[in-house]
Amino acid sequence: MSAPHILIVDDDPKIRSGLAKFLGQQGLRVSIASDGKQFREKLATSRVDLIVLDVMLPDENGLSLLRQTQGEDPVPVILLTAVAEETDRVVGLELGAEDYICKPFGLRELLARIRVVLRRQSAVDVSKSTKRSTVFVFARWTLDIRARTLKSPSGALVELTSGEYDLLQAFVEHPNRVLNRDQLLDLARGRTSTSVDRTIDVQVMRLRRKLEENPENPTLIKTVRNGGYIFTPVVDNDAG
Repeated sequence: MSAPHILIVDDDPKIRSGLAKFLGQQGLRVSIASDGKQFREKLATSRVDLIVLDVMLPDENGLSLLRQTQGEDPVPVILLTAVAEETDRVVGLELGAEDYICKPFGLRELLARIRVVLRRQSAVDVSKSTKRSTVFVFARWTLDIRARTLKSPSGALVELTSGEYDLLQAFVEHPNRVLNRDQLLDLARGRTSTSVDRTIDVQVMRLRRKLEENPENPTLIKTVRNGGYIFTPVVDNDAG
């Protein structure tokens, strides 16, 4: 249940089923809706991380549905539009859509756009979380964001490299959620033109050596096969 949840809204059953199958194979959770009624039902009953929304729907214009996603806690939207409908694309972006893709489109291109929007949204969430909370306590460890310090259960200060610190901050701000290496590279503010997946693996190994009682059998930062990593402790936070 920790994988990003994508809602596909399109009246074409072939597009809905094809996208649902493909995105599911990429590790995403997918729900589908064929019209405005089902769209509202899905939003009312489950948390959605991103919506792929067709502008042309039989019962209601997709742009009117887009407006309904832009409330106090807006949901990112990628619009599906006809090639010729430039006006819809412009209006959609002005109404708050994150991106658009023209029909017909390639599945890989859509997946790439989805991943970009999800990464961008994760960065926004981290920023909001950092503003709310400055001190995080987990398994009797204390991470102070403002002071950039880590204290052990005994109260001793533990030295961290900049990369280790940023990665730990990403973990404490997203506990009990599977994060893949791309997400961790972005959340840890460590993505550069030369960053690679292996960077995260090395930083995780170093963090385990400092945090875990038995780094060879970790209980705080666990590896998820074909998924990435998950930070398992209960995290308490305080705005300080």
